Amino acid sequence: MFAAALAALTAVIWLALLFGRGFYWLSAVRDSDLLLRPARWPSVVSVIPARNEAAVISRSVASLMRQDYPGALSVIVVDDDSNDGTGAAADAAATGSGRTLTVQKGQPLPAGWTGKLWALKQGVAAAEQSAPDLLLLTDADIAHAPDSLSWLVAKAMQDGTVLTSFMAKLRCESLAERSHVPAFIYFFEMLYPFSWVRQPKAQTAAAAGGCVLLKADALRQAGGIESIRNALIDDCSLARRLKAVGPIWLGLTDRAHSIRAYDSFADVRQMISRSAYAQLNYSPLLLAGTMIGMGITYLAAPLLAIFAHGWPQLAGIAVWAAMALSFVPTLRFYRLSALWGIALPGIAMLYAAYTFESAWKHWRRRGGQWKGRVHVNAPSLQ
Repeated sequence: MFAAALAALTAVIWLALLFGRGFYWLSAVRDSDLLLRPARWPSVVSVIPARNEAAVISRSVASLMRQDYPGALSVIVVDDDSNDGTGAAADAAATGSGRTLTVQKGQPLPAGWTGKLWALKQGVAAAEQSAPDLLLLTDADIAHAPDSLSWLVAKAMQDGTVLTSFMAKLRCESLAERSHVPAFIYFFEMLYPFSWVRQPKAQTAAAAGGCVLLKADALRQAGGIESIRNALIDDCSLARRLKAVGPIWLGLTDRAHSIRAYDSFADVRQMISRSAYAQLNYSPLLLAGTMIGMGITYLAAPLLAIFAHGWPQLAGIAVWAAMALSFVPTLRFYRLSALWGIALPGIAMLYAAYTFESAWKHWRRRGGQWKGRVHVNAPSLQ
């Protein structure tokens, strides 16, 4: 009876996921639209917050300097108390480009702010002195194809979006990356179906912080960066604020790539556990529910397929197969074998473990650590 009930429950869950969440698993919302050229290309200032990013920022800045964007474009790098030559590396990358780069030394981090958002606040304030039409908020580890900004701007102008964001294609080379990165995108799309994000009447709002184009006046109307100053998952928090002002769009892309390497499983674990508990609003009850839900959703089917008998076993095999097949479009986007789909239950359990680790770090007052800083929502270390 228990096996039968579990088989029925996991089947219902996956029917709801596959057909009731905007067909997220198709990964169909991408930068494939053919767009009209705007009659006037608006002015853009790109803001890059950077803390000890000397290893990657040269390539990021150089890619912005090489944009084929027909309108006015300048770049501001906010050097957030780096000690590795980040500012000098950014300056060197812009030499001879013909575009304007400003490297601004960041001010000390005040109470109540996360480091990245405080750097963005300073960069946006500096950008506003030239009254740009649009702001491109991008990370120091994002390399942009030459037509990246032109496509984003044309999309924003054509659709009237106040926030237009690329989910930058993450590096997927090491074993740790191949086993985690496609699943990260798959789970993100499950939580925030991109087809729902772009629907003005849907409550779902999300963005990818590595590459976000904003209308400057819409950001001011939404309350500015200070309105989300202590948010650890800042991109989705910003998207919620902006969607209250106007339509938003988020899609997959090959035009923006993350060049940050996660060579070891420890690197990936740290990246995921940094913000996983914040996704649950630091709630022990939500954490408990998530652990149980992850177990039933991802682990029940393979256990039934291996150990059950009769129709519960057949149901387990069918659900496991459906789960694996739903992962294939994301795997293809990252040019990986469809056989990785079979491992999705195990990968999901790793993510569950990282989520618990994220909560454990928070309880130990070490939540959201990044480059020597502890997230503001975690009590300060003594």
